Amino acid sequence: MGANGERDRPWVMRTYAGHSSAAASNALYRRNLEKGQTGLSVAFDLPTQTGYDPDHELSRGEVGKVGVPISHIGDMAALFDGIPLVEMNTSMTINATAMWLLSMYEVVAEQQALAAGHDPQSDVAKLAGTTQNDIIKEYLSRGTHVFPPGPSLRLTADTIAYTVARMPRWNPVNICSYHLQEAGATPVQEVAFAMATAIEVLDTVRERGEVPQEKFGEVVARISFFVNAGVRFVEEMCKMRAFVQLWDELTRERYGVEDPRQRRFRYGVQVNSLGLTESQPENNVQRIVLEMLAVTLSKNARARAVQLPAWNEALGLPRPWDQQWSLRLQQVLAYESDLLEYEDLFDGSPVVEAKVAEIVEGAKAEMARIADMGGAVAAIESGYMKQELVASHARRRQRIESGEDVVVGINKFTSTEPSPLTADLDTAIQTVDPAVEKAASDAVKMWRDARDADPAKKAEVEAALAKLKEAAANESVNLMEASLRCARAGVTTGEWAHALREVFGEYRAATGVSGSVGVGEAPSGSKLAEVRDLVHRTGEEMGTHLRFLVGKPGLDGHSNGAEQVAVRARDAGFEVVYQGIRLTPAQIVKAAVDEDVHAIGVSILSGSHMELVPSIIEGLKEAGAGDVPLIVGGIIPESDAAKLRALGVDEVFTPRHHDLTESMGHIVRIIRERHGLTG
Repeated sequence: MGANGERDRPWVMRTYAGHSSAAASNALYRRNLEKGQTGLSVAFDLPTQTGYDPDHELSRGEVGKVGVPISHIGDMAALFDGIPLVEMNTSMTINATAMWLLSMYEVVAEQQALAAGHDPQSDVAKLAGTTQNDIIKEYLSRGTHVFPPGPSLRLTADTIAYTVARMPRWNPVNICSYHLQEAGATPVQEVAFAMATAIEVLDTVRERGEVPQEKFGEVVARISFFVNAGVRFVEEMCKMRAFVQLWDELTRERYGVEDPRQRRFRYGVQVNSLGLTESQPENNVQRIVLEMLAVTLSKNARARAVQLPAWNEALGLPRPWDQQWSLRLQQVLAYESDLLEYEDLFDGSPVVEAKVAEIVEGAKAEMARIADMGGAVAAIESGYMKQELVASHARRRQRIESGEDVVVGINKFTSTEPSPLTADLDTAIQTVDPAVEKAASDAVKMWRDARDADPAKKAEVEAALAKLKEAAANESVNLMEASLRCARAGVTTGEWAHALREVFGEYRAATGVSGSVGVGEAPSGSKLAEVRDLVHRTGEEMGTHLRFLVGKPGLDGHSNGAEQVAVRARDAGFEVVYQGIRLTPAQIVKAAVDEDVHAIGVSILSGSHMELVPSIIEGLKEAGAGDVPLIVGGIIPESDAAKLRALGVDEVFTPRHHDLTESMGHIVRIIRERHGLTG
């Protein structure tokens, strides 16, 4: 039992959810809460995350796909209709536009308070939850950054200073190492990069001077973390104990926080999605359970909140039933097992102590390297951190290709009975109605038109945006008040972000695929050597070097796959053209023509393939490059893959095509066939 002789309270149980529209997501949240979920975790769609309205060119194909579109205060009110925010613990996975979404959340809470006859400021002070607001990892892994690092950190610091004063139960930043592991980070890198990020954030808050030193412990107390837990659950559990040890030491020694309660390492978790497989997806259930144990078994390093992916996330968007299954996994562990009846199971274990010490030592060495460079921002701008992640991911992928790392159902134990879970793939996942995008686009236009038809409202929108830009241009001004004014005026997400883009500019992060990334060894007789020879021979026969364009259209910032394809293509002998994320179909076509490439590989993980790929095909035809082979990769249902092939796509690769060397061989054979080469 716990110290008081009673079972410990379970962690907050969440399901990461949101899609299609505010109304549809609201209905989903209500159902999940009725099933015993104890907190909300809001997934926003990519236009909302990157500061675009649904009718913007770059939003095409992305609206409502990986989350809910929230374009203005009306959408935010609809999202939480009938859900009293003052009683809720809400996590919002939002970064570049975190200040904006939090502003709208606060205004909705004020509206709910007035409707209930409460004091709005009193209710706002009771709001509990988290804005992820970790922009550093966006430059490294998730790709939804908008502004350069300096202004982005200012937005984070302003949010922290505001919430510490006005919303003391809110976690204004959630240092997110989750996506670092998804991008290939080892446990040491995950700990080190997260701690370096925390230092950058806390130093920025301290330097801005809004929070007096005597209250800095309150800032530290509201910093939370969001981590990843892989299937190597002993190592992952030790990683969490290492996090606890390092955070306690860092906050005491660097920031002078004496209260141990303020130094407590508070974290939520979503367990690993990188290791979920499209092949034999039923195996993902046991993977998820083992990963959940990594963050719950050790009481002294137990997660404060847990959300689990669904078994079919490598296939597409999970259905409500799939999310319920993941919630039930948590509930069985928390309520049926005896886990919460005991003190920490691992205190005094020499095995655990040795592993924790190893991770701490490695993390401190990596943190020292980053500090010597000038900190996390300098390590981003130099490309160091990104290149390290791409290289680490490449090594992991190569271990899987060689069989050194076993993945059940992928490179071992691949024979299988037909699965009733995936007998009908079209019903094994949830699909978003294409009409959702048009409805959202029409709705935001109607919102702006109706708003601007009232001269007083239009004038207030213009004044609010002018005040926002004025505040942004003044380094000493906190931007929260100007953002709250925009929210109350009915400003849209795209308008808020556009105003700040005009002042701050935009930023394109390093791709991480340049330099020495990649292991180019190709022993004689190896599969890589054979593919490399074929690429070289094909180039000689064509009188050129083979050039391969890797493109990331739309707003999908999950670039890990594209980066690994680019690295392996270069290892295989291709000249690689890779310009990073967030390209329009027209930009990809232009790059293909300008670089005179021999094949194009397009990576899309957000579900926007049926909208974006046809535009690329049409653009290539119009540019006279319709004969260039086009390969599409991503989370693509087979029914969609068949449609893409019928449109002219030469090949569709999905997560089950884990062997990139084999894929490169397939691509060069397509090039040979297209150019009439035999043998």
